[in-house]
Amino acid sequence: MAEASSSRRPRDDSSPSDDERKISEASSRRRPHYAGQRVGHSTRPSTAGSRTSRGKRASYQQPEDYGSLDEDAIPPLTKPDDWKTQHPPSLREDRTRNSRSTSKSKVRRRVSGHHGEDELAGAASPPPVPTSRDRESRRPEEPARDKDETPKTSRFLTELCTISYLIFFAILGTLARLGVQWIVFYPGTPIVTPVIWPNFGASLILGFLMEDENMFRDPSQSSRDVFLGERLRDLKPGPDLKELNKAEAAKRKKAIPLYIGLATGLCGSFTSFSSFARDAFLALSNDLPTPIDHRYTNAVPPPVSSTVSRNGGYSFEAFLHVVVATIALSLGGYIAGAQIAVFAHPIIPRIHRRFVQKFVDPAVVFLGFGCWLGAVFLAIWPPANAWRGEVVFALVFAPIGCLLRFYASLKLNSLVPSFPLGTFAVNMLGTAIEGMCYDIQHVRVGVMGRVGGGMVGCQILQGVQDGFCGCLTTISTWVAEINGLKRKHGWAYAFGSVFGGLCLMVIVMGSVRWSVGFSTPVCDTGYTSKVHG
Repeated sequence: MAEASSSRRPRDDSSPSDDERKISEASSRRRPHYAGQRVGHSTRPSTAGSRTSRGKRASYQQPEDYGSLDEDAIPPLTKPDDWKTQHPPSLREDRTRNSRSTSKSKVRRRVSGHHGEDELAGAASPPPVPTSRDRESRRPEEPARDKDETPKTSRFLTELCTISYLIFFAILGTLARLGVQWIVFYPGTPIVTPVIWPNFGASLILGFLMEDENMFRDPSQSSRDVFLGERLRDLKPGPDLKELNKAEAAKRKKAIPLYIGLATGLCGSFTSFSSFARDAFLALSNDLPTPIDHRYTNAVPPPVSSTVSRNGGYSFEAFLHVVVATIALSLGGYIAGAQIAVFAHPIIPRIHRRFVQKFVDPAVVFLGFGCWLGAVFLAIWPPANAWRGEVVFALVFAPIGCLLRFYASLKLNSLVPSFPLGTFAVNMLGTAIEGMCYDIQHVRVGVMGRVGGGMVGCQILQGVQDGFCGCLTTISTWVAEINGLKRKHGWAYAFGSVFGGLCLMVIVMGSVRWSVGFSTPVCDTGYTSKVHG
């Protein structure tokens, strides 16, 4: 009777039935097919509305080399508490991760393009058909493509827009740098190296752009961030969700041509490492032009090249003044720009990416190449010679230097993660070219023995210095990399750049300065023509 009653006793709910066991076995067989799509990613159910909004969202296909850009690698500000527990990610670690992801993507493309036995085996045993539950559990980053999905901008168009932005903002940055240098060079100025203020301003703008989270924010990521926050609440303490979102936003910025144009084109062309190295050498050799702020008794003003002799120790002090003031103001402006972005976060508007992609990008393609072509025509057929040597030739050579710096950074910055080789190479190359042009401009050349080769030759040399060398070299990216690297790597990178630039100037300009000497150029050389007030 006891056995009979026990056999009639209802089954416990905790023990699985045959149907449930079959379902679990089927799901376990399906799991390996979808596990590869969800490894390392947070998942949430995707709805039809989210898929529709995602299909209408404008986006760009980022070329793989864009991961080597340093203008948006590491945000400039970190929370003070992070230094007590763990160090914030450095520029080296970020570049290493980018190189690994790039190599993995290349391997995936090679494997997907290979037709061999693996594909035949995969075709012989196709994966099971996913059910509705499996479709909902797929991560939203790889949804099923809808018919009304708007395709991304192709890589060719993305690169074309990027080049157009770089050309356009290189011209604007050069004009801004020359204008600021002209304004801040006046009698009685406390700082006689006017390029220090463009370096400060561009570093401030770059710090603002890198720390800002509103202008280039993608609203579709807000729901995903909330879901990630709920998932991270029960985990052990680790990286803050805000810091993870900031790093993810910095990676998304690399695919936006407008951001690349502002950070690399405008800020990089607004600053000039070659002018900084030139002024440092001129301060060391006691040839730095300074505006005359005292009355002179003679009817004829003294020449620009005439300076009062001084002790060598004072010349070394002048060199340190230029170096320390430039680095301190540029790095301080970079951090100040990041602080301004944090302070103005609630009032910074968002730039609608779809509007930019539909209207602004095509307009800049015509504006960039059109402005460059117009500068070339003005240089060939100038309406007047007043601005030809001071501005027009600089605008002709500016986009070339900016594009060369951009592609050099793409190819070389990822080679040595702890030392940005691309930025260092363009800074040294631009410094050497700056020194050679300065030498030719201040000595007698040619059969006629004219200083600088005559008026047109002097103007072209000045355009190469202000345009090509000014846009080829950069201070804003340099201080951003110093701030993003680890402490010892940052100090080594900063010292190596300053020491390398000084050595090049001593070899190139010093050999002429201490042998034949410098003569007064025959053309206007920008702000130095205001030396007499």
